[in-house]
Amino acid sequence: MNKPLVGAVFTAVLVGTAAVPAAAVSDQAPAPDKRAAQAAPAAGPRAEGTRAKAVTFAGTVALSNCSGSVVRVPNSQPGDPALVMSNGHCLETGFPAPGQVIVDRPSSRSFTLLNASGGNAGTVRASKIAYGTMTDTDLSLYELTSTYRDIESRFGIKALDLDAAHPQAGRAITVASGYWKRMYKCNIDGFVYRLKEGRWTWKDSVRYTSACQTIGGTSGSPVIDDATGKVVAVNNTGNEDGQRCTDNNPCEVDESGRVTVRRGINYGQQTYTVVPCVGTGNKIDLSRPGCTLPKPTAERRR
Repeated sequence: MNKPLVGAVFTAVLVGTAAVPAAAVSDQAPAPDKRAAQAAPAAGPRAEGTRAKAVTFAGTVALSNCSGSVVRVPNSQPGDPALVMSNGHCLETGFPAPGQVIVDRPSSRSFTLLNASGGNAGTVRASKIAYGTMTDTDLSLYELTSTYRDIESRFGIKALDLDAAHPQAGRAITVASGYWKRMYKCNIDGFVYRLKEGRWTWKDSVRYTSACQTIGGTSGSPVIDDATGKVVAVNNTGNEDGQRCTDNNPCEVDESGRVTVRRGINYGQQTYTVVPCVGTGNKIDLSRPGCTLPKPTAERRR
């Protein structure tokens, strides 16, 4: 999680620091991050024994301030309203507070849909924020006014599949940013028991190897397993300055409470947890068996 780029750049002017790595960008003016030119997508080491699929931009989207993707779960149907996935900190309503969970909030946000080469395929629009939180994970899911069938017939674009299984360490991955039309290739380095950044704490986060040097605007990008072509995480943050557990400088906390700081390392939040929470009609149903996504406070008290 990082602050929107307008805020980040403003802070940079005040304190003389650079913009944060995996940030949202301005919801009003999506000006290029001044670090973008430094972020050529260098290829990292590839996992042995895997044969990479051709990962493209098809199905990714550009938000006004972030990246995202049109996603489906195994039981999604062609006539279901499509879902766009991004980060909770990319919501137009601002950062959800710790413990806050947003469900079924009306939204008319628009998204630029990309084709395989990263070109503009067209625009899709939300009808609501189906789910959003920065508690335990950093996730937003928008329900669109278009169905999967609509999107495929109109734009020739298929949704990306969410993997229903926990990702594996060592796998080759691609972070595909619709905002920057840029890919970052590396491997899953491991998993973090707790990732703490400022007021927020996330569970079982994905840590990338150092080749994925994501930047502002890549927040919300799908993290794609190269071997399967499925989405295993959503990109959300990185430690910029080597500080300990502060905003834009997440720290790792293990089961014993020991804190580790990895400057320049970036992270994503796993998405297999979304799959059990999507019910009939592609509706988010937090009461479904196996759904462990955080629930609104009123539901938690029941």
